[in-house]
Amino acid sequence: MSERPDFDPSTLVIHSNRSYEMQSNSILFPIHQTATYIHESVGVTKGYGYSRGANPTVNALEQAIAAIENTATALCFRSGMSAIHTLCMAILKAGDHVILSDVIYGGTMRLFHQVLGNFGIEYSYVDTSSAGPAEAAIKPNTRLIFLESPANPTLKISDIRGVSEVAHKHENILVAVDNTFLTPLLQDCLALGADVSMLSTTKYIDGHNATIGGSLATNDEKLVERLRLVRKTIGSIQTPFDSWLALQGIKTLPARLDVHCSHAKQIAAWLEAHPRVAKVNYPGLDSFPQKALAASQQKDFGGMLSFELDASTEDSLRFMNALKLCTCAESLGSVETLATNPATASHCDLTREAREALGISDRLIRLSVGLEAPKDLIADFEQAFAVVFGSKA
Repeated sequence: MSERPDFDPSTLVIHSNRSYEMQSNSILFPIHQTATYIHESVGVTKGYGYSRGANPTVNALEQAIAAIENTATALCFRSGMSAIHTLCMAILKAGDHVILSDVIYGGTMRLFHQVLGNFGIEYSYVDTSSAGPAEAAIKPNTRLIFLESPANPTLKISDIRGVSEVAHKHENILVAVDNTFLTPLLQDCLALGADVSMLSTTKYIDGHNATIGGSLATNDEKLVERLRLVRKTIGSIQTPFDSWLALQGIKTLPARLDVHCSHAKQIAAWLEAHPRVAKVNYPGLDSFPQKALAASQQKDFGGMLSFELDASTEDSLRFMNALKLCTCAESLGSVETLATNPATASHCDLTREAREALGISDRLIRLSVGLEAPKDLIADFEQAFAVVFGSKA
């Protein structure tokens, strides 16, 4: 394990593992927008041969992410889904079995259902809010337990420590966690026992809706080399320009997360108190059934929440369409507050019955709370309520 410097997170993201360009002393690491590299002589390079395998700008982002993951290195990919796909291709073969959190991002479900399943990969959806169901679901051919906590879009919490403990009773089972909603600064899933931390760097790492990217971090050096080989072979490495932009975003990550968390708590409390809101899913609320578990493995409760109105699906969608300051968009983790309806977006591939069994009703609205002033967001909600319900709101 790499020893993280004894820096506050705000210092860590700016200075730890930071790479400099020595030729001009540029304070920003440059964009190495190149496909190939000159060999000093036959077979002799400066560590880079072809950008499908490695690139200095991508490596600079990898070292920045490794600093917050507290690992020797990290690997960056063209998207979060590309990172998950590469992980699966690196460790799985036909006939292997994967345990997935029952509530998980729709894209991850699609990867297994429509892609990996065609190659003989078996998978089961399991309630991972405690270790027992996961342990009962383990088969002789289980090779991976993939958790997402908090889960998209219900914020359901997986017991990362408990599931990791039962998984590691078996020699060949790895535990990976999609930690996109919190990042390592709010939830250190590797310290909780997981083997692999996965991030969609598109979200909070970038923070500005400017890039698509993903990362994997682990303390298993052999797994790192296997992932590096598969990434090079299938060409899933992050691009230099997107890496450079994400490098700028990560420097403000701690400051942004503080504001995201503070604003989300205020918005969640306001929504819960509103007579037209039937339910709010936010781990920081006392009404959230897993608040104790969340508090035991998270440093804060994050900037994501979801809620249902006491209204029809039609009126719920009208409410979303009436929002003016909040943006209707399918991403999260940016400076802008984003609202989406998972039933028509991230989880649209599921049947209504399957969605409702997971707590994803057609009325559910997922909110990524941004950096706007809470009073301005609340004013936007109030005017949207007035548009849909009039004076009765």
